[in-house]
Amino acid sequence: MAVPKRKTTPSKRDMRRAQNEKIIPTQYINCPNCGEVMLPHRACGACGFYKGRQVVAKTR
Repeated sequence: MAVPKRKTTPSKRDMRRAQNEKIIPTQYINCPNCGEVMLPHRACGACGFYKGRQVVAKTR
């Protein structure tokens, strides 16, 4: 059974744990129909289009 030869220092431990807390910025794209900023792979909140089709009816 494998056993560590030396105790892991707090610095090494914290560097390892810090990798899980990296913040990935949200990527935005412009809607090809109206040009508004939107999240990818979602219907546009301004016009309701997704992949060239209107999927959400907008009453504005």
